[in-house]
Amino acid sequence: MKMYGIPNCDTVRKAQKFLQANNIAFEFNDFKKQGLDLTTILKWLESQPIEVLVNKRSTSWKQLTEKQKEDLMSKKDLMPLTEMPTLIKRPVLETGTALLVGFKAEEYQNLTV
Repeated sequence: MKMYGIPNCDTVRKAQKFLQANNIAFEFNDFKKQGLDLTTILKWLESQPIEVLVNKRSTSWKQLTEKQKEDLMSKKDLMPLTEMPTLIKRPVLETGTALLVGFKAEEYQNLTV
């Protein structure tokens, strides 16, 4: 199981605490430090729509021009997600069978190791 996010994000910390409290092992990828490649993003978009993946409440989103926002949401240009990974809603959890975006305790309770 692999979790993507940034360590100082409150939602990421809640998700990590939940997994640790339930003895669910996971690998953490700090996508600010380790980066995020387009291949990973494209894989995520196979199971989640872009509207779920993009955090429109982020400061990064607010910094984009209207054209950049339009191109991103229409999937014409996904590069801002690799260049500004904080555009992605956090955390992203790859379980092997599912891709969970954001933290909802009820979704995490259904995880199988």
